[in-house]
Amino acid sequence: MPTLFRFLFICAVIAGSIYGIMVALVTFVEPSEREVTIRIPSERVNPPQ
Repeated sequence: MPTLFRFLFICAVIAGSIYGIMVALVTFVEPSEREVTIRIPSERVNPPQ
């Protein structure tokens, strides 16, 4: 039985650290906005017939 408790404790620590990392990313990382332009060749839009 102690092995099960140790396993569950390790899983809880891993899940808690992942949750903490996600909260830190949401709190401290600010995404930067920029304009995106994608050029599409006219041959792909209007294929020759």
